[in-house]
Amino acid sequence: MVQSALAAGAFLVAVAFALSTFERWLTHRRRHELAWAVALTFFAAGAVFLWVGASTGWTLPVFRGFYLFGAVVNVPVLALGTVYLLAGRRQGDRWAAVIALAAAFAAGVLVVSPAHRIVDATRLPQGSDVFGVLPRVMAAVASGGGALVVLGGAVWSAWRQRRGRLMWANVVIATGTLVLGASGLLNSVLGAMEAFAVTLAVGVTILYAGFLLAVTPGRRREPPAALAAAPFRPDLAEAPRQR
Repeated sequence: MVQSALAAGAFLVAVAFALSTFERWLTHRRRHELAWAVALTFFAAGAVFLWVGASTGWTLPVFRGFYLFGAVVNVPVLALGTVYLLAGRRQGDRWAAVIALAAAFAAGVLVVSPAHRIVDATRLPQGSDVFGVLPRVMAAVASGGGALVVLGGAVWSAWRQRRGRLMWANVVIATGTLVLGASGLLNSVLGAMEAFAVTLAVGVTILYAGFLLAVTPGRRREPPAALAAAPFRPDLAEAPRQR
């Protein structure tokens, strides 16, 4: 019951932030926002499969879907948003094509890959207990490579700018990525499903905060010189006093 509630909460958080980010893309048409909306949708899909597995028991089709959206395709698309934000549209479009082809290949592999029977349907299986080498290598490369891009973007932005909104936005996004990758560490304290659900909800919340920080313009203060150059209005400055 607790596992299902946590998975449902993580799903609702991811869906809410995905819809909000997609709405921002519809308004501004900035491609990093679209990449982030897709990444949040993948996180939500992973939470759906987690919810189903926790509620009805783990089967091979449910675990295949969870593994695809929760371990393979989500972090690379998240990293694509960082590429669009820091490297520009041309580089982002190139990597978007690469990631789309890799995601399609990964989906095909996970659909047809041989798998071992799930022994305990009440517990979230480990990838090594179900799949062979190729799906696990894909998950390691995709998650590890995507996380390195996000963390590298934060370090590069901090080194280049050393201050400012964009630097802190990338730092917050990198923090959210680290939280999302911490479920393996939390398995020693919580059960596997509880760890993933908790880190998913908290990590996606931190990611969304970083997204907002990256795309929300700062408040511009009017410089004193501009105020001094403003036209003088004697009709307002010397308005007659009413007695």
